[in-house]
Amino acid sequence: MDQSIFHFINQQWTSPALDLFMAALSDSEIWEPLFIAIGVSALFLGGFRARAFVICLVLSLLITNELVDMLKSAIDRRRPKQVENVRMVELQKARPKLLTLFKKPTIRFSDSSDRNRSGPSFPSGHVMNNSMIAVFCMLFYRRRGWLYWFVALAVGYSRIYLGAHWPSDVIATFFLAGGETLLLLGLFELIWRSAGRKWAPQVFARHPSLIANLNDRVRSADATQHSV
Repeated sequence: MDQSIFHFINQQWTSPALDLFMAALSDSEIWEPLFIAIGVSALFLGGFRARAFVICLVLSLLITNELVDMLKSAIDRRRPKQVENVRMVELQKARPKLLTLFKKPTIRFSDSSDRNRSGPSFPSGHVMNNSMIAVFCMLFYRRRGWLYWFVALAVGYSRIYLGAHWPSDVIATFFLAGGETLLLLGLFELIWRSAGRKWAPQVFARHPSLIANLNDRVRSADATQHSV
């Protein structure tokens, strides 16, 4: 089943438009300047929740990258392109990297030279990072934040489309990322409630939780009282 779904996505459900879109979506170098700009803007121009979001997310991603490396080495699962010939899409070189979106990508099939170019397949670092961002967005920004799941799902699909991961790698990584993110956020919340109360009592009084917005609670309570 895993191989059958992979072959459909990688070799049959393809098109020139999807080739460029999937390759660009999966190339983190293209999007890094945008994410950095958003993060810096949130730190300097955002409120408490925006700063908490960025700091906790960056710490979580640093921890996650170490975990991903350890799991890859321990599980040592082969990527599709390391065990069979798969269809690969490669973006043209350009500086800045964003300009590669205006060039037609190269399509080729993997060969023996690709066997040792990449590390093990599970878990997927791309899916892990984007799923973690999606959970953060959903918990910190509720109604608008869940929209990032469309990005995370598209990135996961792109990893299969490009021959980098098996479908089971992507699905399992979604669950792994969700569980790890919740654990890390729970840890950060405990640390804030302990350290914030002691070292920043005035800030803690206004923001007793990293995730929950006190103003939202007040408005919700007011709305309940008016309805009664």
